[in-house]
Amino acid sequence: MDRILIVEDELEIAELEKDYLELSGYEVCIESNGRAGLENALNNDYSLILLDLMLPEMDGFEICKKIREQKDIPILMVSAKKDDIDKIRGLGLGADDYITKPFSPSELVARVKAHMNRYERLVGNEHKSNDIVEIRGLRIDKTARRVYVNGVEKPFTIKEFDLLTFLAENPNKVFSKEELFSEIWDTDMIGDIATVTVHIKKIREKIEVSTSNPQFIETIWGAGYRFKV
Repeated sequence: MDRILIVEDELEIAELEKDYLELSGYEVCIESNGRAGLENALNNDYSLILLDLMLPEMDGFEICKKIREQKDIPILMVSAKKDDIDKIRGLGLGADDYITKPFSPSELVARVKAHMNRYERLVGNEHKSNDIVEIRGLRIDKTARRVYVNGVEKPFTIKEFDLLTFLAENPNKVFSKEELFSEIWDTDMIGDIATVTVHIKKIREKIEVSTSNPQFIETIWGAGYRFKV
């Protein structure tokens, strides 16, 4: 059974999330303290982490950053804050999604299922021979899910890797933000297409010599993005 960790200090919200996720077949654990949540996340195996931003002792941003240093499982941030800067910061630290309170339990379950299904599909290919995409010093190992730039490995989150791979496998084609969001974050998900912009920025920081003059992913103003070969 897939296990989910909820790190949320509002017990009523945490219990509601737990009830709906358990009804959907998941095993759920709750932590109400930021530091305890981080310790639990690092020392136990979970399929997904539902992470509130405002927590006692340690906030969700710091927790997300520390989890990402050691684990690559999906992280969904939850917050009452609606500011884009918080979404951008959270996604920049490696979160896979950002849900703003209040939200419907059905939306929460739908997003959890979408992220977990996608992650399980990706890690289920371990026994295949390595599938490599290589372009001008950029090497994408699809099987091992590793990215190398001129022989140096660069750390990538799940969605950053998926987005880069999709663009690299569809070179010289222009994709709108909406098309990329639909492809990488699943067509039935509800979300903010600004997520795409944030992820493109983070990818460029890792693969481009100059982010102001990108050699791989270029912006086509008014249209979207294109991977150049």
